[in-house]
Amino acid sequence: MRFLVDQYYRFLRILLTALMGLLIIPVAMQILSRYTGMIPRYIWTEEIARFCFVWIILIGAMIAVRDGTHFDVDVLPHSTSAYVEFASKMFVHIAILCLALSFLWWGYDFGILGSRQRSEISGLPMITIYAGWPIAGATWTLFTLEKIWDEIQILRNGEEHGAG
Repeated sequence: MRFLVDQYYRFLRILLTALMGLLIIPVAMQILSRYTGMIPRYIWTEEIARFCFVWIILIGAMIAVRDGTHFDVDVLPHSTSAYVEFASKMFVHIAILCLALSFLWWGYDFGILGSRQRSEISGLPMITIYAGWPIAGATWTLFTLEKIWDEIQILRNGEEHGAG
């Protein structure tokens, strides 16, 4: 199972990189058309740039949850007790899991709404954007459950917290 999660994580990182590269094209076209007149002004470039940006944010948040760099702020001092550290980490993981499940639950309805709409400018189905919310929720859930599993294993094996 860990192998599949690792492969999905790698896919997300590649997709994020590709979207960052793709974002350059419509933005460059907008800049060139506004300030140089070298190419005609296309209306669809702004919308495609916005769509890429939304997906970049969502995929970046998915990656950050796995990396432990999103939604996690050190407020309390670290404890020498493994149980206190475990409880602190579980509090954060449960909070992220609640947010993830809400994105998954209400994001599904959001996706249904998007499946009935089309973009006015480019004509793309809006599900291409609205699907990002339940996908983000499902991915956050997967990565958070993985982190919870890891924390339980650390506590069970008596390893020093944060090691391994």
